[in-house]
Amino acid sequence: MHHSVCFGEVLWDNFASGKKAGGAPMNVALHLHKQGIDSKMISSVGKDTDGGELTGYLKDQGLDTSLISQHASLPTGVVEVQLDADHQAKYDIVKPVAWDEIKYSEELEQVVSQSDVLIFGSLASRSETSKTTLLKLLPAAKFKVFDMNLRPPHFEEELVIFLMRACDVLKINEVELDYLAQLFSFESGSREEQLKQLRKQISVPTICVTLGGEGAMVLHNDKLLKHQGFKVVPVDTVGAGDAFLATFIASYLKGLSIELTLERACAAGALVASRPGANPEYSEEDILRICNQ
Repeated sequence: MHHSVCFGEVLWDNFASGKKAGGAPMNVALHLHKQGIDSKMISSVGKDTDGGELTGYLKDQGLDTSLISQHASLPTGVVEVQLDADHQAKYDIVKPVAWDEIKYSEELEQVVSQSDVLIFGSLASRSETSKTTLLKLLPAAKFKVFDMNLRPPHFEEELVIFLMRACDVLKINEVELDYLAQLFSFESGSREEQLKQLRKQISVPTICVTLGGEGAMVLHNDKLLKHQGFKVVPVDTVGAGDAFLATFIASYLKGLSIELTLERACAAGALVASRPGANPEYSEEDILRICNQ
């Protein structure tokens, strides 16, 4: 069995209809678990009702919570979510919360060193404590996946550039590609051309770009692939990108071709977008069914 570790935020997404467990790294960990990858989560929750309910939820899902610490004073993370007319999510991320202070330990480093992959984003690095912990863990990782997941104003450009250049797989969306094109002053051109220019800037072996309803593209070594995606009726897009990334990682670890890896990732993203919440129940057979439509 392959082993993964996700680092970063675990929290409650507060929708108008009620709260749902969330946080991009946590979502990725849950989707990896659904797809047969042993998955652990490095994070922190508060000594409060929200924290107890969140760890209880994760245990019910079968996720290993042994690396989720309990913070003595800070509360469990909460995000206020609003969906617009196109079912796109907008976030108000409360600060400070428990995952802002994920403390380093030798145990964490040992788990990371023994895992096949470490997955992390930019949001947990908004605070000095969690950022320092991540930077200490990175050298121990065999394979590093950076899910950029920019949430203005919760990131620093210099750190984002460092994390991009430190990873083996970079996953971004089309908005983040536009941001990077402006940051690096790319020449105008198609998204494909922008992706190639980004590759020259950061020298990452694999870069994935999700394109919403238009599917996704990936630059893997010197091979550029596109997939048009799968047409579904969207319920909400929360967690769709996380399902895409988890499926991409799971397929990659299982040795599937890059073409099949991209196809399955797009199918998983479409599947989750067609169901409410970031972590709906599904099976690998459901993903394959969409691939075979």
